[in-house]
Amino acid sequence: MNLLLAEVAQATQRLAAAGVPSPRFDAEELAAFVHEVKRGELHNVADSDFDARYWEVISRREAREPLQHITGRAFFRYLELQVGPGVFVPRPETESVVGWAIDALRSMDVAEPLVVDLCTGSGAIALALAQEVPRSRVHAVELSDQAYAWARRNVDASPDAPRISLVQGDATTAFDDQPELHGRFDLVISNPPYIPLTEWEYVAPEARDHDPELALFSGEDGLDTIRGIEKVAARLLRPGGVVVIEHADTQGGLVPWIFREESGWTDAADHRDLNNRPRFATARRAAL
Repeated sequence: MNLLLAEVAQATQRLAAAGVPSPRFDAEELAAFVHEVKRGELHNVADSDFDARYWEVISRREAREPLQHITGRAFFRYLELQVGPGVFVPRPETESVVGWAIDALRSMDVAEPLVVDLCTGSGAIALALAQEVPRSRVHAVELSDQAYAWARRNVDASPDAPRISLVQGDATTAFDDQPELHGRFDLVISNPPYIPLTEWEYVAPEARDHDPELALFSGEDGLDTIRGIEKVAARLLRPGGVVVIEHADTQGGLVPWIFREESGWTDAADHRDLNNRPRFATARRAAL
């Protein structure tokens, strides 16, 4: 074992003691970041090349600063995104939400699907859809000044930028002043804020202390933004278009009921993630 791997083993123990959920992965990822190698190449780093800055970043992670804020990057499906303070760090569980949306778009008999991503944050969802559904046109909406700036960086760095329209605005009133877009979208997708205000103390430190509150909390029951998005989706979707929206695993029995038949929705259903937890809801706009 070389010096770096020995230090990684010690770092893993420190991170585990601090309650970091994935201590070994994070210790290796930070070692790779500091030494500018891939995780699988750590054993090739010579003892003489060990960089003491490794322990600086381990101390930051030990204090529960998000790994992605330290490295400045987050991986989402096939993307590498720039992230940092002021923007929600995309989570792996959202990848299954996007996977469902991609399958839905591919099953549509539409040459150039029109999509809107509400509460885009870093732009992760919008960029993944544009990348994996090559002829799609994606509108992305973000309210926060800081998050919008991160999304702008990520969109501008993407080869799919010409098919992505990034706008700053409120997801619950999106495009209300653009009637030419009403009833035209094939899919509305969102990973909105959905944590109840009463749950603040139970949120992981990485999110509670570093993700923007605007991206986390939404009213006493956590569903205020989702209720607003339901109205926006009803206005923007064409007949037969679909909405897919992420929620907390404790809200699986609640969100589909927001998309009621009397409001013009059909096939409202909840879906489970890879851990068999209810994670997102979908509904279809009723045909005229």
